[in-house]
Amino acid sequence: MATLLNLDPDQLLTTTRSVRKRLDLERPVEREVIEECLEVALQAPTGSNMQAWQWVFVTDPAKKQALADMYNESFRPYVKMGGPVAAAGQAEDTRAERAPAVRESAIYLADHLHEVPVMMIPCHLGRVDGASSANQAGYWGSILPAAWSFMLALRARGLGSAWTTLHLPKEREAAELLGIPYDTVTQAGLFPIAYTKGTDFKKAPRLPVADLIHWDTW
Repeated sequence: MATLLNLDPDQLLTTTRSVRKRLDLERPVEREVIEECLEVALQAPTGSNMQAWQWVFVTDPAKKQALADMYNESFRPYVKMGGPVAAAGQAEDTRAERAPAVRESAIYLADHLHEVPVMMIPCHLGRVDGASSANQAGYWGSILPAAWSFMLALRARGLGSAWTTLHLPKEREAAELLGIPYDTVTQAGLFPIAYTKGTDFKKAPRLPVADLIHWDTW
């Protein structure tokens, strides 16, 4: 069993970052640790208790390179259009203040994605292309809690990840590469997995609760 960091629940929830530049690309990740984190993730709630999830872990260097290439086909145009900076708010917004650092971090991950020890693609049975918002909410709500629990379990054991989706324009090609049945299984993201360089992550700047909360009406 992997050694757990000394984090209380609030510390775990508020310091699980999207880790990019601090992923240790040199240290191997034991399969047992991955499976232990997945055991935790599988306790997450899922719609109607369907548990219709599947998890693909990739360690083969050639397949990791191919997935990284697919990712970069979407990432490079995204960066040229402004990337995270364009998505931020006004100049006084904390998101705008952090955007240059997020952009630099994202570029670093794109440059080194093929080097991560493990990639994980969470999958969910079925497809919701063109489905109603209600059906999509139920569908994604049955995989997102488990994927987030997996990230929390990684953090608790000194590992990190980042939830990326930019390989998904090439989802069919990724499915062919990994033998995923595209017509009946949907990929939810691509997670780089590695031990982190240090474990002293802190809370991130966020918008004030008062700007985001609504009681009884918008």
